[in-house]
Parts: sequence; structure tokens; C-alpha cells
Amino acid sequence: MSEYLERIVDVLQRVEAEEAAALSSASDAVADVICRDGIIHVFGCGHSHLPALDAFYRAGGLACVSPVLDVDLMLHDGAAKSSRMEKMPGIASEVYRRHGVKQGDLFVVISASGKNAAPVEMLRAAKAAGVKTVAVSSSAYKPHGGVLLDEADIAVDCKVPHGDAVIDVGEAKMGGLSTYASLFILNTALIEGAKKALARGVTPPVYTSGNVDGGTARNVALEERYFGRVKHL
Repeated sequence: MSEYLERIVDVLQRVEAEEAAALSSASDAVADVICRDGIIHVFGCGHSHLPALDAFYRAGGLACVSPVLDVDLMLHDGAAKSSRMEKMPGIASEVYRRHGVKQGDLFVVISASGKNAAPVEMLRAAKAAGVKTVAVSSSAYKPHGGVLLDEADIAVDCKVPHGDAVIDVGEAKMGGLSTYASLFILNTALIEGAKKALARGVTPPVYTSGNVDGGTARNVALEERYFGRVKHL
């Protein structure tokens, strides 16, 4: 267990030390969206959709986060199918147009490899619409066709190795790092962006646990505020 923990901690510390400028730019973009009452859209395929779910409708999460989810690109309704569909051109534009993205919003695309059709085309759709983009991807995939870091307005290198898994188990490797790194990057940008918005005099819309006094009432008010703007509320 200690070997895997060391690898997780190492990649998070590398992100913190080496991606400070990119994380600061991402948090500035989050603050801008909060201050103009926009929406932060987060997209990923397969396991890369997990950070979007983690940031959505949870205690301590921003209510203006909208996960861009499509069942064909997630794992629970056919994992093998979703893996193949992520590589198929033409799907992303149809998913994008169903989420009501507007100029003034922010679009975050998470993909460790940064090379498959769906995440790349999703980022390009947002850019073509004049929406600011953030990519979370690994530079280790650039020699293997990864392009997200080069095409995004703000690029954050998640530092995971080619192949993601890091622990040797016989001839195989186990223990992926991309989920941990992407969660850390996304939540850091959201938290620091909320702090910056508050410093500008704008109270960030943050959900409270429904299991504390007043939490449910606060959350209902936020639900009403964003209902119709955040697709999956």
C-alpha cells in the first residue's frame, strides 16, 4: 500500500509545484465565471468523467458546475462500447449542443491521453463557439498523439505517465493515477476560483451538506437558481 500511496502523493506534489501558473490561470477563469453568473461545464469520457461527477451537486461544491454527461461515453451502460465510441468522430458536437453552453461560460475537458476524438472535438466545439477552455491532460501522451494541452486556452498537465498505471504486478501494471490527479486539479481550480470571486465581492454559490442545520433550504435555493441552466439538476 505504501508504494501506491507514494506514487499518488508524488504526482499531486508535482502538479502543485510544476503547474502553479496554469492552476492560477484556471482559478482566475473560474472566478470570472462566478462573478458573471456563468456556468462551468466539465467533460470527460470513461473514468475521466469521474471528476465531473465529484464536482457536481455535492456538499462543498459549486452549484454552477454542470457535468457534461452522455451515457454512451460513460462506463455503466457498456464499458467496452464507451471506450470505442470515445474514439469515434462526430459524437462530441451532438453532446455539446445538448448542454446549452453559452459565451461567458467555462468549458473544462479532462482526458489523460488528450488524443481521442470525443474529448478533442468537445474542446474544439467550445473554442469555435468562443467559450474559454481548460484542458487537463498529460504531456506524456504528446509523442503518442495527445493534442489537448496544445489546443486549450489554459492547459494543466496532470503529470501521469503513458499508460496511467504505475505499480508492477508481474508483467502487468496496476494502480492508475489520472483520477487522483484530475480530481486534485479540478477541485483546486474551483476552490481557489471561489476564493478569488469572494475577494472581488461576489459570494460563490456553494452547496452545503443537507445533513447540517439549514443545509437543505440553502441547497433548494441554489437548485432553483440553476435549474434549467445545469442540465442534470
